[in-house]
Amino acid sequence: MEPKKNRMSDLNRNRGLYFVLGLLFVMLLTLVALEWKTYDRGLDYDISMNVEDPLAEEVPLTIPYKTPPPPPVQAPPIIEIIDDEEERIESEIAATETDQEEKILEVGDVEALEMEEPEEVPFIMIEEVPVFPGCEKEKTAEDKRACFQKMMGRHIGKNFRYPEIAQELGIEGRVSVMFVIQKDGSIGNIRLRGPDKSLEAEARRIIEKLPRMTPGRQRNTAVRVPFSIPINFRLE
Repeated sequence: MEPKKNRMSDLNRNRGLYFVLGLLFVMLLTLVALEWKTYDRGLDYDISMNVEDPLAEEVPLTIPYKTPPPPPVQAPPIIEIIDDEEERIESEIAATETDQEEKILEVGDVEALEMEEPEEVPFIMIEEVPVFPGCEKEKTAEDKRACFQKMMGRHIGKNFRYPEIAQELGIEGRVSVMFVIQKDGSIGNIRLRGPDKSLEAEARRIIEKLPRMTPGRQRNTAVRVPFSIPINFRLE
């Protein structure tokens, strides 16, 4: 005859559940113990003291200045007394007045100094600006300057090519270009500053393709004229 057992009194019935609950409880205690943080209340301080007051006036450094000692007292010069009977020779004072016999220089005898003409005059100050090919019909200096700027922009837009290596690397920016229009109308002394060598090389290529211009003149004399312009490289 087999013994009868009550299933509700069997202790091994929920053993797996109890094991999982116990394991979760132990892991929870371990996590709390690892994350538990304590702070030392004795080291509290006002963090507002770390911020400098931007309106605080700087106190100038005072350098003590020492008064220099007075110069030494010099003895008075010895005065020599001369007897009245002794003759004294006075120095002769030359007269500054002119007489009628003195020759007066004529105006033609005076050599006038020739003023040296400037070798280089800025674009905005020159009397006769350089003439870009196609701007010869303009009459006033302001119209020639405006036409020069317009033709420069048209030349850059016509010859502009974005460097392939700059496109692949995503390089863009502004290249500042400065060059000089020589006395014969040619372009020289090109200087560039930009964010990348490939952009500078492209800007130099564009400026070197500029046509020969009519040179600028100052006092009817051909002079060198520096000119600067920015070239923007933008990726779309």
